[in-house]
Amino acid sequence: MEYRYLGKSGLKVSALSFGAGTFGGSGPLFSHWGTSDVMEARRLVEICLEAGINLFDTADNYSDGASEEVLGEAVKGRRDALLLSTKLSLPVGEGPNAAGSSRYRLVRGAEAALRRLKTDHIDLLQLHAFDAFTPVEEVLSTLDQLVRDGKVLYTGVSNFSGWQIMKSLAAAEKYGWPRYVANQAYYSLVGRDYEWDLMPLGADQGLGAIVWSPLGWGRLTGKIRRGNPIPEASRLHETAQFGPPVDDEYLYTVVDALDAIAEETGKTVPQIALNWLLQRPTVSSVIIGARNEKQLRDNLGAVGWTLTEDQIARLDAASAKPAPYPHFPYRRQEGFARLDPPMV
Repeated sequence: MEYRYLGKSGLKVSALSFGAGTFGGSGPLFSHWGTSDVMEARRLVEICLEAGINLFDTADNYSDGASEEVLGEAVKGRRDALLLSTKLSLPVGEGPNAAGSSRYRLVRGAEAALRRLKTDHIDLLQLHAFDAFTPVEEVLSTLDQLVRDGKVLYTGVSNFSGWQIMKSLAAAEKYGWPRYVANQAYYSLVGRDYEWDLMPLGADQGLGAIVWSPLGWGRLTGKIRRGNPIPEASRLHETAQFGPPVDDEYLYTVVDALDAIAEETGKTVPQIALNWLLQRPTVSSVIIGARNEKQLRDNLGAVGWTLTEDQIARLDAASAKPAPYPHFPYRRQEGFARLDPPMV
């Protein structure tokens, strides 16, 4: 397993991390992701640790806290061998203060997460979404206090836009509060929007990407191909409306390229899709999830080897999309490109 610094922090995380959204699954979304109980979760955690994974990610709104509870039980006795990451801000409960990043919500949410995870500190606490109603000064000063109290070690964000991150970083710089070091973002071969603004921002400001849904919301598992219906067992039937949309023809073009490289390499489609992400700038860790041991072991096969430059170029070409404004002149016109050459 390769280890990488998380952004500009001194914390090293495994190139692959484990997402515990499949633990204790309930509700219209998470029940289709997975329903691992404590016994199964312990086995998956054990396999991850044996493979060198040291970062385990969850959130307080995953199955109304059940994911944190199962993960806390699953890592009991092994807490010092791993890093725990969780997220706050999205709604948990029905009260008027059950969502957001207010001081009230963050303090209470962090305390509840610590209880469910059965730990005295959270290694990485991320805000799950930007709260436009709470001043960033209130958010960051609260996170600063949690860090000073030793309840949180590092902070990050998830699902923020570029300007929202920069506004927060500016406030942190002004007042000397801890800067975000992680950006948990959606990024995949069929979802490359991260590259336009968030990737260069991460490179410039020292935020390491922790990639969620690297298989395009279950579309790059190797089970979906041109001319075939979506398999009956696919969770896309029930969960597609919750995730990022993907045009069918675009998806099939990418899958065709993945299939060709799978035949060349003897690797599976998910392994190739994950390995491609591991070669991208700013990526600190790619989150893999698994409903069972077979899926987990297949995903773990994404490390220990590297796609060739030619294979990466073919995947880049198959998944490329026209640049949106204001990026397209920097990709099309030499005068613009001289001022801001593309990272990828």
